[in-house]
Amino acid sequence: MKNHSDIEAKRQKKATKTMCDAFLAMQRREEILNLLNDLCTPAELEAITDRWWVLQLLQEKMPYRQISERTGVSVTTIGRVARYWREGAGGYQLALERINK
Repeated sequence: MKNHSDIEAKRQKKATKTMCDAFLAMQRREEILNLLNDLCTPAELEAITDRWWVLQLLQEKMPYRQISERTGVSVTTIGRVARYWREGAGGYQLALERINK
């Protein structure tokens, strides 16, 4: 993460909030995808998508090595996704609960 002064940190926090508002303003999956394509490089979008795929496979209790072989994602990244699923801010869990209803 970048080193920010207090003023820059406040501006960054505000920018993060307005970015969240932009996602909330999207009404269809296609609109969200278009926003993601504008915000992210292809590699960044692939990394985000890979993490989500890993999360789904972890939810199915697939072993890390098997997930790595299937997705091409490193075991280290798989471990990181698993750790944030268990100990993170709760976003993964909330999203899974809402889409699995």
